[in-house]
Amino acid sequence: MEGRAAALGAGTVLNALATGTGAAFGIDVETRATVELDPAADRVDGSIAEDAAADTALIERCVALATDRWGDGEGGSVRTESDVPLAAGLKSSSAAANATVLATCDALGLGVGDDPDDPAVDVTRLEACRLGVRAAREVGVTVTGAFDDATASMLGGVTVTDNDADELRSRETVDWDVLVWTPPERAYSADADVARCEAVAPMADLVADLALDGRYGEAMTVNGLAFSAALGFDADPAVEAMPHAAAVSLSGTGPSVVAVADPADPETDLDAVAVAWGDRPGTLRRTTTRNDGAAVE
Repeated sequence: MEGRAAALGAGTVLNALATGTGAAFGIDVETRATVELDPAADRVDGSIAEDAAADTALIERCVALATDRWGDGEGGSVRTESDVPLAAGLKSSSAAANATVLATCDALGLGVGDDPDDPAVDVTRLEACRLGVRAAREVGVTVTGAFDDATASMLGGVTVTDNDADELRSRETVDWDVLVWTPPERAYSADADVARCEAVAPMADLVADLALDGRYGEAMTVNGLAFSAALGFDADPAVEAMPHAAAVSLSGTGPSVVAVADPADPETDLDAVAVAWGDRPGTLRRTTTRNDGAAVE
């Protein structure tokens, strides 16, 4: 009983730590999961290809919850490999959870899709997404549940969510070029200063209104400035990008900064952003948005 699936990383439009409302967008970096189920096994063993010492509690819990809900409580193993750097603000945990839950569904022989009325669909992607969010809460890798990050990873496009209710408020497709700067340090979402983030709640409310109005670029940039200040990150990279990008933001609780450009807009130039960021320590990654989301392989 083996299953495979892949899920997307994502960038931030609105950090949900201030108010519980969040927004994110899927990008073309992936985490892939392979799940092998054994009906005779009484536990799940996980491994992460990029870091043998990394905490595997999230992916193990995802398999356990999925087999409890849709299977017969099978144990087994799960292994992930990823293009999404860990603890960099690019939704590595959401991508790992989504890929693991879908791979478990695949191992159980279940059909995955979006239409609950389709007889070929046993599990919807939103159901799978919510299960991964539950696992993330149970193992303590998230403060809000990160339903915004999880839906962007699972469904693609831009999603706006109520993270307190795990409710999808809106989803739209977007076609942007993306540049990500990831400095060498790492920041774990569960360690973020929630009180500092709650202090910028009025700005977060403004960002939510902009996002729900489809003004994602403005929303993203205001979010980046507000949460850089709240979380103690330098706003200089965002300021350097603003003349050349449609939007730029701190992603998640950092440390990555993400700039986007409309490929049809000659006023935007991510090459110029790359030059501005080129002397900063860390890595630059060019990619694009994706609107298809996670899938069984």
